[in-house]
Amino acid sequence: MTVKAKLYADDDTDRYFHIYYKAKKQASERARLEADLDRMEAEMDKIKGREYKLPKRYEHYFKLTYHKDKFYGYEEREDVIERELQLCGYFAIVTSEKMTASEALNLYKSRDISEKLFGSDKTFLGNRSFRVASSQAAEAKIFIQFIALIIRARIYTLLRKRKAEMPGKPNYLSVPSALKELEKIELIRQPNGNYKLDHAVTATQKVMLGAFGLDEEWIKAQARQIGKDIQNAAMPEEQKDDDEDAENEEY
Repeated sequence: MTVKAKLYADDDTDRYFHIYYKAKKQASERARLEADLDRMEAEMDKIKGREYKLPKRYEHYFKLTYHKDKFYGYEEREDVIERELQLCGYFAIVTSEKMTASEALNLYKSRDISEKLFGSDKTFLGNRSFRVASSQAAEAKIFIQFIALIIRARIYTLLRKRKAEMPGKPNYLSVPSALKELEKIELIRQPNGNYKLDHAVTATQKVMLGAFGLDEEWIKAQARQIGKDIQNAAMPEEQKDDDEDAENEEY
């Protein structure tokens, strides 16, 4: 459920409150609250008749009785306890942008994924040791790694979306598997000096490319263009000028 409201009294922007309920969360939160209340009651029973000042949290759930700084008893605030028990299992996500409850939840979950991603960059980006000689080099390396993490996170998101759309949830749609498989798409130099794809795009590679909005024809077009660029780079300057003049004359 999504509710549009102000976050605080003088808020000048509408916020979107997305309300969720999870049965498993309800059971665990209720058990934790009841155990906490039992613990507080046991603690208060031990100190009856003694000079003792209980924390403010106890006053939230119980009406406390003191006499000349001595604690004498307590009474449950039944309305407060009942209300909190009823709220067990519910949680909310607040967004400034309009979106569905499902989109807000996916965005919230991706935050945790991003934090874990930055925490694990030592593994796949070599950030365990900087191996640089200056602070400027360290800053440059961190910046490059930051860009690499953004790209990797984007690849992960697109592959996960593609995986959710497919029946059977194929296990090859992971970042390491996709990178390893797509690396196999490469050019080879033929005896006549031209370049072409080493082999046709496989069915698995087509699925992976589809996650990024690409297809086999795009790969072929890129291969042809890269092949031409390589040939032009290796061509003597005089021949390049002759070819350009020939193209201009034909035009």
